[in-house]
Amino acid sequence: MTDPPPKIRLTTTTRLVLDLFMAVDPEEPLWGYRITEESGLGPGTVYPLLERLEKAGWITGSWETGVPEDRPRRRLYVLSGTGRQEYAALRRGRTPLWSWNPRRAGQ
Repeated sequence: MTDPPPKIRLTTTTRLVLDLFMAVDPEEPLWGYRITEESGLGPGTVYPLLERLEKAGWITGSWETGVPEDRPRRRLYVLSGTGRQEYAALRRGRTPLWSWNPRRAGQ
């Protein structure tokens, strides 16, 4: 019996990483170190999140072909169609974490 895919909670960290996937060309893969650099998040946060997103089917991971001489092989990730649809649906139904109220700004 296989475990059901993990439920993805839309935390600030998850949104940062998914927004990065949404900002790049859908055919352009991302890798963990690039995501840490672009998002400002540490590897201890990014890599477990990538694993959860991959298990849930939101991203697809594959190993880079060939063996680069100057660095280890990268695990490349792309946002899946399911991930794109699920994230878009969650974003539409989500209320903002904060909103600017001009009447309260002067207080």
